[in-house]
Amino acid sequence: MGKGTKSVRGGVRHVDDNMGSIIEPIYQTSLFDYREPERRPSLHGVVPLKYSREDNPTVHAVESKVAELEHGVDALGTSSGMAAITTLMMALLSRDSTVLMPLDVYGSTLVLMERLSKFGIKTVITDPGTNNVINSLKSGINVVFIESVSNPLLRVYDIPKIVKAAHEVNAVVVVDNTLATPMGITPISHGADFVIHSATKYLSGHNDVVAGFIVGSDDRIKGVWEWRRFLGTIMEPFTAFLVDRGLKTLHIRMRTHEENAKAVAEFLMDHPKVERVYYPCLDNHETYEVAKKLLSNCGGMVSFEVKGGLKEAMAVYKHVKMIIPSVSFGGAESIITHPASTTHVHWSPEDRARAGIKDNLLRLSVGLEDPEDIINDLNQALNYA
Repeated sequence: MGKGTKSVRGGVRHVDDNMGSIIEPIYQTSLFDYREPERRPSLHGVVPLKYSREDNPTVHAVESKVAELEHGVDALGTSSGMAAITTLMMALLSRDSTVLMPLDVYGSTLVLMERLSKFGIKTVITDPGTNNVINSLKSGINVVFIESVSNPLLRVYDIPKIVKAAHEVNAVVVVDNTLATPMGITPISHGADFVIHSATKYLSGHNDVVAGFIVGSDDRIKGVWEWRRFLGTIMEPFTAFLVDRGLKTLHIRMRTHEENAKAVAEFLMDHPKVERVYYPCLDNHETYEVAKKLLSNCGGMVSFEVKGGLKEAMAVYKHVKMIIPSVSFGGAESIITHPASTTHVHWSPEDRARAGIKDNLLRLSVGLEDPEDIINDLNQALNYA
């Protein structure tokens, strides 16, 4: 099946009544009948279905769809993207484990790993970029954590090269594929061991749920299931229903996000008040060649630097009318973010400089509105810079 067909029809269904519903029901129950455990299904092949903290049919239906989309053997739905990362790290790491990650991963991921040092877990932070990650790999690194496309400067990481180097030192490779989505790249197809998603973003796509996924390339995912079971980080059934509903239009939405983002990026490139534009499929981007090689969809995120400094960037941020000033990304609505004062406000100025995040940088999650309207709103806001 193609990606579009998988988005709409992929996964398993658990309808076992005679109603004829074509939509997976919401199994809004905490318990399942357990009189004859040997006759109960085992959704992830670990224990029979009995308790929704462990497994739930509605959640499993969307898990199996995401596993298919990401070319994994199985997936686990979690209560948020950070819950997915935390659960997976608990499964993979132990005292004296070492994690390698570049500085431009999601800020909360960095903070989490720094705080896990209290349990004896070490973190090595490299400067951004594929070569910096590879050059820092050595024996004793247990996990390499990267993002397929970084946020907010949209660097595309060369996953096959990193996987090859990491596996040579027996390190597990985890790829956060939130920004690219499986419409852009499937990291497991390039050798990654695990894929992470914040389904709050593009997978659900409507800014109305908080959810996450862990996708495994092999049976190691069963060990992660045990950690989700005890940490209690499973996705809620109604959330799973909404995520599955969003996934049915993922391929269409990502096509439009990309078309709109390209139009916006080209507009910004020619604007006299814009200093620099970041979009992975523009030939001026530092990772353009990697993007051209690996991405089948360049995504809906565009970042740009306003000429001047903080004052000029904030003038644009405060004067958009249709575009929403906020955080997060991946929904139908266009959202503009000032990373230095929101998503990266807790970083030191030195770390922001290392990552290339300037005070005049704005990140735009290009939505599904007509591109002319997005451009017109940006144009009038830029007049205030």
